[in-house]
Amino acid sequence: MKIKEVIVVEGRDDTVAIKRAVDADTIETNGSAVNESVLIQIELAQERRGVIIFTDPDYPGERIRKIISARVSGCKHAFLPKKDALSKKGNNLGVENATPEAIRLALEMVREEYEEPSEQISKQDLFQAGLIAGAKAKSRRERLGERLGIGYANGKQLYNRLRTFHISSEEFAKALKDVYLEEEN
Repeated sequence: MKIKEVIVVEGRDDTVAIKRAVDADTIETNGSAVNESVLIQIELAQERRGVIIFTDPDYPGERIRKIISARVSGCKHAFLPKKDALSKKGNNLGVENATPEAIRLALEMVREEYEEPSEQISKQDLFQAGLIAGAKAKSRRERLGERLGIGYANGKQLYNRLRTFHISSEEFAKALKDVYLEEEN
């Protein structure tokens, strides 16, 4: 699988994991202190080939994603579920721990970020769906994020991601139905 866009990852081990899974070029941020020269590289890559941000599913990875998105518009995003990013010992969370299959699946589900957010799904819809409050809200958001390819998010982040990635009401309803069916089984 050849990827046209440049994939932004956190470090060298992530680059190795990406290259095991797909034929792609990467830019490494070298941690969550994304410096100016890296941001300039990412801007140039976005102009010429496009960019996919593929960071770890943890706080530092989310911080890097936000820094880049704030500076470089129109990025695409790939999200790896936490279960696929856990090390064998379970003490490390990162893209470098994912299997080639998990990486390819995340890249197949890549989402484009839009500057003008969609207003198809309201906060009230999330509340009524049991995604904001209640005993099962966190696990529902996690499974919904996996199905939609937008990663795990708290209630506020979920609302923003649904809008930013223009998730349609139909996509949302289908994924939510799958989440509820999974709960019943």
